[in-house]
Amino acid sequence: MSRYEIAFSGQLVPGAQLELVKANMAKLFQADAQRIAQLFSGRRIVIKNNLDAAAAEKYRSTLERAGARVEVIDMDMPIEEVELAPPPPAEPAPAAPAAPAAAAASGGATAGRLQVAPRDEYMAAFSEVDAPDFGIAPVGADLQDAKPDAEAPRVDLSQFSLAPVGSDMGQAKADAAAPPPDTSHLKLQE
Repeated sequence: MSRYEIAFSGQLVPGAQLELVKANMAKLFQADAQRIAQLFSGRRIVIKNNLDAAAAEKYRSTLERAGARVEVIDMDMPIEEVELAPPPPAEPAPAAPAAPAAAAASGGATAGRLQVAPRDEYMAAFSEVDAPDFGIAPVGADLQDAKPDAEAPRVDLSQFSLAPVGSDMGQAKADAAAPPPDTSHLKLQE
């Protein structure tokens, strides 16, 4: 008898609204907002496992009615065995002084260019890559080029002059104070 697992990765049924689906899931699982946010994080999360076919279908249909698209995966499916190829036989690395001579003999590589010896069949595809031979800087070295000092902009200010202290510079004038209201017609009663 096959066993199944139900997994959810945040996908919705077409036409479903995210907030409504979150509310439905919170109600189904009786979970708080933090747990529902984890469900909708985009990661694949196994909701339930070791289910028989009928229970797995019941979970799937219930969650799809709530608006969530889930995966039903057969846990008893045989896992394909992958056999790795044996590593190539180890060859002794040439000594450091012989490397420039070998580079010159292999096609006259220019100085300062990296020569890569492939470690296996996969890396052999990258042996013809022409890459600069970047060295490693000592600890604490400044790796960025020095920036030139910024030059002050040349602005022609000859057309401007200074007004004497206290002169009117065209500021907006305050409105004149309105005359006080006429209160001569008002009297106090005793």
